[in-house]
Amino acid sequence: MFLILTLALLPLGVIALVTSLQAIRTADLEKEALLRVAVTQSARKLTADLQADRTALELTVNAIANHAADPGMCGRLAFFLSSHDTDGARFYIYDRAGRRLCKSDDDEPAGIAPGARFDRPIAQLLPTSQYVVSRVRSHDGQVAGLAYYSRMHLESIADPATALQNRQLTLRQGDVKLIVSRSGSAAMGHMASLSARLDPPDIILTMSVRDPPATVARLLSLSLPLVMWFAAAAIGWFVVNRLLIRPLVLLRRVVAAYQPGEVLEPMQRVRTPAQEIVALGETFREISEDVATHEAEMAEGLDTQRKLTREVHHRVKNNLQIIASLISLHARSAHEAEAIEAYASIQRRVDALSVVHRNHFAELEENRGVGVRPLISELSASLRGTAPAKARRFAIQIESDNLHISQDVAVPIAFLITELVELAMMMAPHSMMRISVHQDEARPDRALLVMQSRGLMTSEEMTSRLGERYGRVLTGLSRQLRSPLDHDGDAGRYAIAITVIP
Repeated sequence: MFLILTLALLPLGVIALVTSLQAIRTADLEKEALLRVAVTQSARKLTADLQADRTALELTVNAIANHAADPGMCGRLAFFLSSHDTDGARFYIYDRAGRRLCKSDDDEPAGIAPGARFDRPIAQLLPTSQYVVSRVRSHDGQVAGLAYYSRMHLESIADPATALQNRQLTLRQGDVKLIVSRSGSAAMGHMASLSARLDPPDIILTMSVRDPPATVARLLSLSLPLVMWFAAAAIGWFVVNRLLIRPLVLLRRVVAAYQPGEVLEPMQRVRTPAQEIVALGETFREISEDVATHEAEMAEGLDTQRKLTREVHHRVKNNLQIIASLISLHARSAHEAEAIEAYASIQRRVDALSVVHRNHFAELEENRGVGVRPLISELSASLRGTAPAKARRFAIQIESDNLHISQDVAVPIAFLITELVELAMMMAPHSMMRISVHQDEARPDRALLVMQSRGLMTSEEMTSRLGERYGRVLTGLSRQLRSPLDHDGDAGRYAIAITVIP
């Protein structure tokens, strides 16, 4: 999200940066124009001042050369030259013989040799003594006047009307340079310089302005567009994160921790001014209320169905008991041994089915299926109770793990045990049967049912009874259990794999 906001605001940052650079360029151009105006103004002022002083000095020199000077002319010239400021120009007038004809009150600065008073240019820079000398000769060349200008006097004259900070004025004549005023700041920085010619034209006035130092505030002002760009992206990300992303994350956590049947109240934990998120939270609450209502209705319906199922199994068990009682009554009224035995055989199978329903009815609350051990135990007791008189001493030994099976498996197992126990009672009424059920270690959903008795060994009578009826019944029951029924005739052993509830 932060990256997307940064890229989205990048054009605005670029525009602000270009605008800032353009403003800096405009300021540089304005500063350059101001510097050009200032150096031109200073050059004109300095030229005008020097030209006025040269005119006054020239009039005095010519008057002295023509012997027309009065005694007060030197005083008037000194007053004129010092009228600009307290540190005005100094003047000295000499003839060819080297005599000083007129002068200022101050001593003459060093730098001009006596023999060079008439031969040098009309203006000369004296960097050693920090003066500028202006030379004027009379029309006959016999008298020369020298006007000396100090550095402070030149600075006061050339000071521009515009207030430029950190300026520096320099006079240059060929290779000779005289610094009139220095920059007030010693900090390093870029220098911008412009020059203008004076009269005489061989002297050039140069004005230099030093750029302000790169302070923290200046660097911050230059990088302000980038800072604003980053700040806008950060503020946008913070606002989106606090008002949108964080509430959505909290809402997702509340919904992820939802358990069926609960009523969600996400807006009690999520605080956001976004009405869309508030509406989404209310939607989740309404959905959870509907789910809780449906869960309650389903639980109530399931409880009703469980009660109805219990009632159905109870009635089926009662009906099977009534049928078993009717069969018992008809068996008592029968006189033939074959009829009595047939009634008893039918009653044993009805009892087996009744045992399955009774055990399923007992395990219905836990919904774990039918317990194998109680099913076989009760079925064995019922079979021994309805056994023929000659098989009253027939014993049944049970070994079973604590396993549970479904009703679809319990019914064929009950019939299978009934068929094999009845067959064993007929073949060997004074023997016993061992029934074992153990879970398969490799597969938790499978168990092995083993029934072994001496009456189940291979014999001619055993083969005859299997061929008449029992063989077809056992085959049908094994198919219903979807597993082959193994018979070991030498050991009198039947085994089949059954499905259990893990």
